[in-house]
Amino acid sequence: MKAHPVTPAKLSDSELDEIRALIEQRSAIFFDASRERFFSTRIREYLEEQGIHTGGELARQIRGSSTEYETLIERLLTQETSFFRYPEVFDALEKKILPEVQERKFWDNPRTLRIWSAGCSTGEEPYSVAITLCEALKFAEAWDIEILATDISRRALRHAERGAYSKRSLENLPAARLETYFTASKHGYQVKPRIRRMISFVQMNLAESVYVGKIDCIFCMNVLMYFSEQRRLSILRRFYDALEPGGYFLLGHSETLSHSPVQFEPVVIGGYRVYRKPGAKPAETRRAAALAEGAQ
Repeated sequence: MKAHPVTPAKLSDSELDEIRALIEQRSAIFFDASRERFFSTRIREYLEEQGIHTGGELARQIRGSSTEYETLIERLLTQETSFFRYPEVFDALEKKILPEVQERKFWDNPRTLRIWSAGCSTGEEPYSVAITLCEALKFAEAWDIEILATDISRRALRHAERGAYSKRSLENLPAARLETYFTASKHGYQVKPRIRRMISFVQMNLAESVYVGKIDCIFCMNVLMYFSEQRRLSILRRFYDALEPGGYFLLGHSETLSHSPVQFEPVVIGGYRVYRKPGAKPAETRRAAALAEGAQ
């Protein structure tokens, strides 16, 4: 008996626009003209995977079901990441940012260090940050450290919280790091508990205003491209406000703040451009304040 060919899903431009508008309405995530090919391809693939025949049918389903909507968002958001994906970023963290934090906060009591991985995906970035802190921070045990790792994807966060990774995803790590920070398992490696405890994983949509406290450094790699220009500006202002004076903001290689009205100071470290919030007090001023407080 001859099998009937699968009928391709129908997807018109108006249906694509409707789905795009629904996504922006619910999550503020916006796929603009520069990502049109990616967006239409992913939607077509999703229709075929789910056995949905038309774009209109998909629009009705995501209107009526949060589960369907979240499944679609998972499919659209690229989760491509790896440990120490951009080595220059972690060199900047180790050689420039952390030494400045240590000098600036040496006299603080308690000494707090908070880093935000905004759009942490499946966890490789915040775990890479944690490893860098362990290796670069002098007397790490004397610091109150928190790495806040946020993402909109529940599935990605569940993966990150488990801290389990395949051998292939860790093949570029030196053997010494694998032995120090991971435990071998049947299917790969497990992050050791002391590294896992440094990180708080939280579901968050960056477009929503949520108080996160003061932060010393924010990683936001290849995330802002998912928002409209107006939303990006609003998010950048929130990042700026959340940063401690002298704190750093890190973007992906293809991203820039060159035309942003937010007043970050660009700093080039080893060929990689980072952004600094101005206004940090000199270490001598902080020491004098600490001594004066102790004398009271």
